[in-house]
Amino acid sequence: MKTPPVRPAATALLLLTTLAGLAGAEPVTVRPEANPSLEVDLVAFGSCARQTEPQPVWRAIRHARPDLFLMIGDNVYADWGSRQQTRAAYDTLAAQPGFRDLRAQCPILAIWDDHDYGVNDGGASFPHKKATKAEFLRFFDPPPDSPLRQREGLYDAHLFGPPGRQVQVILLDTRSFRSDLVARPRSEHSRLGRYRPDDSPHATVLGDEQWQWLAQQLTVPARLRLMVSSIQVIPDEHRFERWALMPRERRRLFDLLAHSGADGVVLLSGDRHLAEISQLRPGADNPLRYPLYEVTSSGLNQRDEGIVQEPNRHRISTTSLRLANYGSVAVQWEDDDPLITLATHRVDGRALMAESFPLSFLSPQRRADP
Repeated sequence: MKTPPVRPAATALLLLTTLAGLAGAEPVTVRPEANPSLEVDLVAFGSCARQTEPQPVWRAIRHARPDLFLMIGDNVYADWGSRQQTRAAYDTLAAQPGFRDLRAQCPILAIWDDHDYGVNDGGASFPHKKATKAEFLRFFDPPPDSPLRQREGLYDAHLFGPPGRQVQVILLDTRSFRSDLVARPRSEHSRLGRYRPDDSPHATVLGDEQWQWLAQQLTVPARLRLMVSSIQVIPDEHRFERWALMPRERRRLFDLLAHSGADGVVLLSGDRHLAEISQLRPGADNPLRYPLYEVTSSGLNQRDEGIVQEPNRHRISTTSLRLANYGSVAVQWEDDDPLITLATHRVDGRALMAESFPLSFLSPQRRADP
């Protein structure tokens, strides 16, 4: 198996920093937490776990024996009442036997969405985000020297596996720095949703520092990059929160991925209380020279009986509604061209949907469409 060449980091970093519009900003250290001894063949992930309700899904996840589990938002429902209330929500999750057993079985990485951040659809203006971050850190307990303990927000990156089999996990914080959403008139809510797209050049999802950090992370050598966004990135037609509400930021993300030259990017998202797989093929909307996939898995025990089939012109799977679910990314490293399988699963572990393709498909030099 050939190890992909490493691009000159200094040249790539200068280019990406310029593209991110941050040439005058203070440099942000690239320091993904690295664990080369942990080879990752299976990553499981999920979102939206109401801590006060049964959580049978943990048994299936434990049975699958993932090398890593990602909690990608609404890990508890703790809309702000007090810091004690937020702590109690995490303590209730900790007492769930299935979650406790999974935590003992494999590493868990996490990022928040709105309800563990503290307010529905919340962004940078939420006044209690320092308190909810403190409770997040108390519960997930990153190492004492983790950058999470020093900087604002919770964005984070980790690198697993030996050279040639490296998996990078990039956890984006879509809450701490995000501009306020622009509300529509109430008369339009039922037809168009609560918010209208904001094309202002000042609107941001990630904030300047996180954009610079992300540009740097994309220079880190890796064969597969799992980029976590708590809200959906590719779907752009439904009426709820999504990156498409700030179209300049969505385009900026796609442009950054394209200009970085980073291969092997797969998006993971949650939030919507449904499961689906989306694909953005190269073209006007996708400047990458390979297809961009997004697996949405939500929720671990939450389902919305009121959701109808949401429009999504990028969907390549059947949407699963009213079913608790979790997602997975599997890699067959033994193959000369490792096979990637993206899937979502029922609470009993059975696959709801799956898409497989060779890893080379996520590269400008891909061999052929799967």
